[in-house]
Amino acid sequence: MLFDQHTPIAFLGMGLMGTRMAARLLQAGYAVAVWNRSPQACETLLQQGATALALEQIAAYPVVFTCLADDHAVQSVFNQIQAHLQAQQIIVDFSSLSVETTQQLAQTAKQQQITWIDSPVSGGTAGAEQGNLVIFAGGDATAIQQLQPIYRVLAQRVTRMGDSGAGQATKICNQLIVAANSTLIAEAVVLAQRSGVDTTLLAPALAGGFADSKPFQILAPRMASHCFEPVQWKVQTLSKDLNNALKLAQKLHLQIPVAQKALRQLQAHKQNGYAEQDLATIIQYIEQ
Repeated sequence: MLFDQHTPIAFLGMGLMGTRMAARLLQAGYAVAVWNRSPQACETLLQQGATALALEQIAAYPVVFTCLADDHAVQSVFNQIQAHLQAQQIIVDFSSLSVETTQQLAQTAKQQQITWIDSPVSGGTAGAEQGNLVIFAGGDATAIQQLQPIYRVLAQRVTRMGDSGAGQATKICNQLIVAANSTLIAEAVVLAQRSGVDTTLLAPALAGGFADSKPFQILAPRMASHCFEPVQWKVQTLSKDLNNALKLAQKLHLQIPVAQKALRQLQAHKQNGYAEQDLATIIQYIEQ
């Protein structure tokens, strides 16, 4: 059985990504019930046709999406809905979590005959708005196949990476590259600026070369102009994801020194009051 537009969806977590993903589903004709710890975050989606979700009514939704901040937030919300869930429901977690927490949640859900699919995403707010995210899925292959019609509204590609936790491990590797790269991009922009380079030309000049990447094309212009709005990636989020990478590497007895240095920079920047600011603001830490 494939889940189609007749499948009611519960969507928990209306942050930067969740609001945009839920809006895509509404535009595609899905019936979406939304919930957020701060209810005012749901207002725009309610105006677009979503319904307000009461957590105790979660059993009415065959598919439950979560897109929350971190391990603690997902565990907390799962604790609130666990008693109201019923067998055969599928929980699809778009959050970026540790592998360990994901595997624990998947095992707990399985005991209630509920399928947990880790489905972290990459592509940022622009990808969420345009429906061209990439998704790394971990868990039951049949359930992932059933979700394909819904996934297609949100993503250009979904890849099953393995069993529970494999999607999160892939996202951790993705974020390791993005987060560590962001600090290097900042160093390059500052170095270029102090060398007399017009840094507004860096992104177009390096486009298509070996140093080019999507993060470079997004971050370098923002860093060059010191224009950090709207927020696309939060410093707090990338710091959390990079910390998960270090924890996973430590568990696997692997040294990743470049990631360690990048994490120290991001954590120091966060502690300077930039936790909720855009990742591009890391250039201000480098400049200091």
